[in-house]
Amino acid sequence: MEIALNRIAKGRRLAMATGALALAATAVVIPLCRYGGAQAAQEKESARAAGQDQATSLSDQTDLAITVYNSNIALVRDVRNLSLPGGLFRLKFMDIAATVNPATVHFRSLNEPEKLGVIEQNYEYDLLEPAKLLHKYVGKEVTLVRSYQENGTTKREEIKATLLADNNGPVWKIGNEIVTGMYAESLRFPEVPANLYDRPTLLMSLENEGGRKQQVETSYLATNLAWNSDYVLTIGRDDKAADLDGWVTLTNNSGTAFHNARLQLVAGDLNRIQNAPAAAGMAMDMAVSRAKKAEQFAQENFSEYHLYSLGRKTSVEDKETKQISLLQGSDVPVQKIFVVNGQNWYYHNQQNPGSPLKDNVMVFYKFKNEQKAGLGMPMPAGNVRVYQKDSKGNVLFVGEARIDHTPKDELVTIHIGNAFDVVSERKQTDYKRIDTHTWEMEFEITLRNHKDTPVTVEVNEPIGGDWEMVNSSYKY
Repeated sequence: MEIALNRIAKGRRLAMATGALALAATAVVIPLCRYGGAQAAQEKESARAAGQDQATSLSDQTDLAITVYNSNIALVRDVRNLSLPGGLFRLKFMDIAATVNPATVHFRSLNEPEKLGVIEQNYEYDLLEPAKLLHKYVGKEVTLVRSYQENGTTKREEIKATLLADNNGPVWKIGNEIVTGMYAESLRFPEVPANLYDRPTLLMSLENEGGRKQQVETSYLATNLAWNSDYVLTIGRDDKAADLDGWVTLTNNSGTAFHNARLQLVAGDLNRIQNAPAAAGMAMDMAVSRAKKAEQFAQENFSEYHLYSLGRKTSVEDKETKQISLLQGSDVPVQKIFVVNGQNWYYHNQQNPGSPLKDNVMVFYKFKNEQKAGLGMPMPAGNVRVYQKDSKGNVLFVGEARIDHTPKDELVTIHIGNAFDVVSERKQTDYKRIDTHTWEMEFEITLRNHKDTPVTVEVNEPIGGDWEMVNSSYKY
């Protein structure tokens, strides 16, 4: 079947004006420190001199909550029960995310906030590893362990040596000799240096004027925690209904695990001072088989965003990608449409007479995100993978696209690819220049359908400038 569409257009170019709107804001900075600089320094030194170092790890943790944003950042709230001394002391707060932004750390007592104060806090990320451990022992004694053969027997010896330097290789002092290039199977160190840590640690100088038992909360922002949505749309054979499964894909590359945590997800475009690169996503190809129906996430409006709260606690290990069911819809009405989009430049110049141009006939599926279709939850931006069954019942992949954040009761449009059996051709059949700024063009658009069933094709023509349609064989 062939359809011919004839149009004659007069066009005039228009100059477009743009405007800019400037917004101004005032920021108020509130100091968090309870002490002046000189007094804080003196009291910090007093705390060090007192040698009252305390440590806290995951064993003290009583509650953990993480709020993950689309922009590769998360807010972590860590609550712990501690037994703290009175007066000045230092606290090693361990088991935090390695990607913490130290400027965002906020520490407070939940039961006596006015009596437990922070004088100074440092983020210690010089982590324990062989090269750093060796470098920290410059000027100190180390035991070198080596093996050698004597009369067919392997013997082991231990040599006491002082590390003089560690620049492009160690330099040792053994007895009265300076030695380089010495082979050793292993090195033995008497202890871990005080300024080298086996895990990321916040080192705080605190003053406690309250009780010994304190419930404290530490909150901070960390990067390399990200989430995105993935959807599976399974189309019926008749192209009229589909099943939709939505998944949350949570990726943790923050350097620490989060166990038994309350999870919240924020969907929306968050403004940040400097955009961090998005996590390299470890995309999973979702199984087409459906997960058990469960209302796992509660959704609510939050500022200009949407907040999704998981109704149970979950755990995510470091270097792990986890998927959690977000939504499900069954027998969702869908519409399959064929679209031809012209180009604005077609109407700029005279083209070779009689020379046809082929336009892709794009294939889309549309559905409405509404409650009566089993949906109605605001859909976060994400990738939609589309599947359909063949004549034997095998589920096959037919295309994918990315959707933006979609509020409820809005249309979702998914471009799955281009039609094979529907062809669109156009050619310029006439061109007349009337004056410097006015011309007439005539185009013929031909559509050919090689399918066994009729299809409806939507033809879009983006004619720029000021124009008038002189004649058309079809309504527009």
